[in-house]
Order: sequence, then structure tokens, then C-alpha cells
Amino acid sequence: MNFSELFKQSNQLCRLSPDGRYSAVCVQYRLVIRDVRTLQVLHLYTCLDQIQYVEWSADSLFLLCAMYKRGLVQVWSLEQPDWHCKIDEGSAGLVASRWSPDGRHILNTTEFHLRITVWSLCTKSVSYIKYPKACQHGMDFTKDGCYMALAERRDCKDYISIFVCSELQLLRHFETETQDLAGIEFSPNGCVLAVWDSCLEVRILSHVTWRKIVELEHLPTIKDSKSVIYKEVESRPDIGSGVLSLPPLITGASSLFSTESKYEICQPPVQVPIVKPDPDRANPKLGVGMIAFSPDNRFLATRNDNMPNTVWIWDVQKLKQYVVLEQISAVRNFQWDPRRTRLAICTGSTKVYLWSPAGCLSVQVPSEGTFQVLSLHWHPSGDSLMLMSKDQMCVCYLETADEN
Repeated sequence: MNFSELFKQSNQLCRLSPDGRYSAVCVQYRLVIRDVRTLQVLHLYTCLDQIQYVEWSADSLFLLCAMYKRGLVQVWSLEQPDWHCKIDEGSAGLVASRWSPDGRHILNTTEFHLRITVWSLCTKSVSYIKYPKACQHGMDFTKDGCYMALAERRDCKDYISIFVCSELQLLRHFETETQDLAGIEFSPNGCVLAVWDSCLEVRILSHVTWRKIVELEHLPTIKDSKSVIYKEVESRPDIGSGVLSLPPLITGASSLFSTESKYEICQPPVQVPIVKPDPDRANPKLGVGMIAFSPDNRFLATRNDNMPNTVWIWDVQKLKQYVVLEQISAVRNFQWDPRRTRLAICTGSTKVYLWSPAGCLSVQVPSEGTFQVLSLHWHPSGDSLMLMSKDQMCVCYLETADEN
């Protein structure tokens, strides 16, 4: 593994272009575009205020920067650096902004979710969609970009509207059986739309009958003798006992007080660390908060929010627990390599963790200061990872050979 130098960033707003050629990094009100291979700065754009959200268009030709506090969106072109566009929502305010699949329309959600405003970059026309529901996954598009599904809330009931994207024409509108709809998502082939209330448990359904096949339980005690359980353990480097002279000043990862970590295999039964939810606090941490299938659909990774230090990896073919990873700190994020069966994990420590069927690996991020990995993104090729701390980022270059 090799690591790039550190670069400044703000609010972990670092995005790789869909074609994998560029990276966009926000530094307060500036947007820095770099070549992914050389990390050379290609463009530098200056926005009207601090950037709070950034997103590439699907064709990697445009970037939108949202400034929610000002109700503004600015759009920049990579092909024509002198061209730019400003969208001002005015008194309606702005709480969310995103591209349409064609990369030529922008959908802005106004404050209090009163409406969605659709702005066309080509015709400069504006259209409106009423009653969007205030939920995290309330809008989705089919992969071919032909249809859009939108969750709506009317008269204290949940509804879904299906639109034809080309003309934003309403195709279907129907009520759902949910109590409080939490999200919607199209299937990869666009033929089925999933709607859910909450994700307190992980249930695997048949795509033919839509009946439950199995419910994957995150048990506090792992008793299955066939389960492989990796536990992260820390150790401090041995600095010797016979040295009397004071060492030179050392900081960060090379400090005398830095810790190394590795994985040990534990034999069942093993107790999983549990954080008891506080019933007096709003939105207590409970249930499955992170879930992701591997690119080959062989494995499913999950994290139960009241077991924050543990990553569960399930065998999809056998519908049973395959591996459990117990980290020292709470898991902040995990993502599958888009090309290989390899999972990257970060916990807010100075390390990045990798799992594959071949085993586990803990890697220290080399830096002169303390670089705590709070989030990460895979390059589309799977050859590198973008790692982000509170106000810095770097690129981790991995081996390209398959590990399994």
C-alpha cells in the first residue's frame, strides 16, 4: 500500500467523478478539481459561500455546489471553465439538491419540504413537484434514467408518484401501506420498487415471491462454532528499557505513544459489545443502520447501531453468518470494493481496515500529525481509496491483484 500526501478539505466533501478521472475537493468556499492519477490541480472554482454539498453529474462534465444557508446552488463545467450557473431559491429556502440522471436538470427541495423545484440547464425552464416527504431516501431513479419515484405525504398518509423523467410527466400515483415511510429504491433492473418503514432488522426476501426467506439476527452472544470472529487488538511498540537520553520530538503516527493494531481470531462463544439505547433521547441508536451487498452478491455487510463496534458479514448463498469483525472503536463507515470482494472499514482511528475472504488487515495511515479516518470512498476501479479526516484527505493506493 502507498499513500499520497495530505490535502486540505472541508466537511469531508470529497467526491470522485463517475468516470474515475477526477476528484472534487471542497475547501470552505473553494472547489478544487484534481487529476486522479497525478493529483495535479486542473481547475479551481470559487463559490459565493461555504459549500455544504457537492455532486458530479452522471457524465462527469458538471458539478453542482449547494450552499443551503444561502438558498443557492452553483454549477460548474469542466469542459468550459468560464461557464457557470447560479440558482437562487430565494425565500423558499433550500434543504437538498441533486442531479437528475441526464445531468442537465437539478432538483432542489425547498425548506419544510414544501416542493421540489426542477431547473433545466438546457432550456432554463422551471417546474415544480408538490408534497415531497421529509425522509432520507424519498427519491430514486431507475438505472436507465427513464423513471423517477417520489415519496409523498398528503393528509397524514404516504403516497408514491412515478414520473417519466424526459418530460417530468406523472405516470402513476398510489397510496402505500406504510405507517411512516422511511425510504424507497428501484431494483437494479428497474422493474420493482421497494418501499420500507424502518430497518430495525435485516430480512432477506425472495425476488420471485417477495416472501421472507430468512431473518438475519445480530445476537449479543455468538455461539456458532463455524463462525470466524476477528477481534482488533492494540499494542504499543516496545521502546526498550535501557535508553536514558530523551528522544527527539516526534509527532503523529511515528510517536512513541502511537499504537499498532492487528486482528486476532476468537473462538466462540464471544460476547458482542452492546450500547444500551437511551429511551429518553430522540432517535436512539437501534437496529440496522448500515447495510451493503458485495459487488458479486456473495456477501452482505451490516452494522447494528446498538452494536457499533461490530461488522457482520453474511454468506448470501448459504444465508448464514460468515465472519464477524469486532473493532476497538465504533464503525463510522464501510464500503465494498466495486470490482473485488474486499471491504474497507474506518472507525475514526488513524487506521484503515480491509477484509476479504483471505483475511483481515489493519493499516496505519502515515502522517506527521494525527489523521483520523472518518469516511472513505473507493475509486471506481477499486485500485485506490480516498480517505478523509476532519479537515484533510489523502489517497491510499492498493494492490490490484485479487486477494481471494
